Amino acid sequence: MKIGFIGLGNMGRHMARHVVEGGHDLSVFDLSREAGRPLEESGATWAASPAEAARGADIIFTSLPMPANVLEVATGEGGVLSAISPGAVFVDLSTIDPDTAITLDAAVRAAGAHALDSPVSGGTAGAERGDLCLMVGGDRDVFERVAPVLNLIGDAEKLVYCGKIGSGSICKLANNLIGLSTGVILSEAFGMAMKAGVDARTLYDVLTASSGDSAALRGWGTSILKGDFSPGFMVDLAAKDIGLATQLGRSLGLPMEAANLAQQRFIEAQGRGWGREATPAIARIQEERAGIEFRFPEEDPPAD
Repeated sequence: MKIGFIGLGNMGRHMARHVVEGGHDLSVFDLSREAGRPLEESGATWAASPAEAARGADIIFTSLPMPANVLEVATGEGGVLSAISPGAVFVDLSTIDPDTAITLDAAVRAAGAHALDSPVSGGTAGAERGDLCLMVGGDRDVFERVAPVLNLIGDAEKLVYCGKIGSGSICKLANNLIGLSTGVILSEAFGMAMKAGVDARTLYDVLTASSGDSAALRGWGTSILKGDFSPGFMVDLAAKDIGLATQLGRSLGLPMEAANLAQQRFIEAQGRGWGREATPAIARIQEERAGIEFRFPEEDPPAD
């Protein structure tokens, strides 16, 4: 297939690489010209604009930071829809709100093409390995048509058809709300236990062997408990995602008390200048309050 891929950030560059390694004719675009060079070395072609990436493509992927970025790339001057082929499939891999997914779908349909919202979960490590979970909303027959390409990006066992357009985005917001809010609770739990005299390794071993275990906790084992806040899924994006979830809750007339508290913690971390650090950086706020660093003992580092 001829495929266009727009957005080559921490997630997109890995997903695009799997597509080109799958033997497809890939055209890529990003605001950073340098982001495309490794993909060109793997056989991709650089496009000068989103429209050029989309021209003649069977599938166009976008992986972008914000809902507004998705709509701009799709409908703006030099955007995807100015060059999309009739019958092509526009697959948005970004985390957006369902209203934006519905708006995008209407614009794509008006251009004679098809749209799927397909946010992903699994972080940069999952993107690099190619075993992401993909949550897909849109027409089922369109989903089945592009599933072989989606399986290059994610694990086939984690490719989930969620329902009508926007359903993938709803599932992704629910997923991220749970995972990111868990990080806030983890920081409070570690602060409490360590302040009371239990070391981080002991608590981690107990939690991973009991009902307190979670993917968020195991993420801590390779990040904050090692003192590693290097870029992964950034605080800025986490704050955006929780904000989209609380926005959806308000639109439904649902109170979101715990989500609002979690959102405030990420906003505070942004105010500290940690927006581009990995999400476990929010724990540093609770570290300050407890007067303790949440780290494994140096003589007992965690296994990778």
